[in-house]
Amino acid sequence: MDIQVPQDRKSTFEPQVVKKRQKDISSIDQKIISMYAKGMTTSQISDTLMDIYGFEASEGFISDVTDKLLPQIEDWQNRPLEEVYPVVYIDAIHYSVRENGVIRKLAAYVILGLTLEGKKEVLSIQIGENESSKYWLSVLNELKNRGVKDILILCSDGLTGIKEAISAAFPKTEQQRCIVHMVRNTLKYVSDKDRKAFSTDLKTIYHAANEEKALEALEKVTEKWTPKYPNSMKRWHDNWDVVSPIFKFSMEVRKVIYTTNAIESLNSTYRKLNRQRSVFPGSTALLKALYLATFEATKKWTMPIRNWGQVYGELSIMYEGRLPE
Repeated sequence: MDIQVPQDRKSTFEPQVVKKRQKDISSIDQKIISMYAKGMTTSQISDTLMDIYGFEASEGFISDVTDKLLPQIEDWQNRPLEEVYPVVYIDAIHYSVRENGVIRKLAAYVILGLTLEGKKEVLSIQIGENESSKYWLSVLNELKNRGVKDILILCSDGLTGIKEAISAAFPKTEQQRCIVHMVRNTLKYVSDKDRKAFSTDLKTIYHAANEEKALEALEKVTEKWTPKYPNSMKRWHDNWDVVSPIFKFSMEVRKVIYTTNAIESLNSTYRKLNRQRSVFPGSTALLKALYLATFEATKKWTMPIRNWGQVYGELSIMYEGRLPE
């Protein structure tokens, strides 16, 4: 549609509905980004635009629109962070990505922190291939370069090289193995008929009143189940040094550390992407989808986690002098 814009001698006339040099008033960019955020592929978005608006938008055009997010993502990934995070979680979700005509699995590592106010904050999303102490050291150093000076507890699964990297980057940080992952990995090879009973027995370990009682429970569970599942409890014995830190805390603090509800709810949002797309066309497309999913999921994160006052008080005593009074 051609629009004739009235002109005056001093060029003071400013059209309101269609601005000067504006070529599109449909806000189609925002609609495309909104559909992309909900996990739709470029071809699905193209088909939807044809169905609703009756015009064709190529997949290339849709990719160009979503590429406008890249500077925004870069700014977000490099934004300054707080100096102290009482608890930080690192978790991985795997996606299939096509690069150079080959489909391979890439891990998206989500780094989630609890602030001094007890609010959840996604600190970073890293897409990587090879876990190693060198890789994790670069990730943790990036957090330091963005302003993080201290982390009290870092909770993660058994990521290769993470232990050495934490020791180098944050020597005072205590590593805690994620109990949810420990239980899940233990039950992975247990038959369905035994899973409920085995799960109940595992609770006697991580619900124990102290480390001594937990070790007693560990021996009982090992003795009971090892004849039927020979290697089921090996992981617990091998990793006891990073399982045991939780036993010095009350149940309220343990829930914050080991149930990782904070990151599990976020992961459910990310897993939807896997259900909606079997393969991502590249790591950039994956990063854009993860960023938009994060933005959608974190809109509701306005309140501190439950019982944060009690948790903060206990952490202040356990890690004396490292948290503001």
